[in-house]
Amino acid sequence: MARLVALYKTPRDPAAFDRYYDSTHIPIAKKIPGLRKYEVSEGGVHGPEGPSGYHRVSILHFDSVADIQAAFASPEGQATAADVGNFADDGVELMFFDTREA
Repeated sequence: MARLVALYKTPRDPAAFDRYYDSTHIPIAKKIPGLRKYEVSEGGVHGPEGPSGYHRVSILHFDSVADIQAAFASPEGQATAADVGNFADDGVELMFFDTREA
């Protein structure tokens, strides 16, 4: 299994971010080929010291890193990436990796 983690920085208008993300971005992203599961954080994003500089964390599940790379090269993946500028005014950090049970 592989994961793509998106860390969305706290936007200027969190309520507008949430509305757009939930009603528009998630439906676009769920069309990405190879996507097995889509999880999003609920409530605040915290670190050991308290609130972080992140507003939302999304975890997308795929079968492999190669599948993530192919997914984002697809038209659906390109549409998802292009949509980020419509709501994530303070940016997003993306990371992807293979996983194993420990």
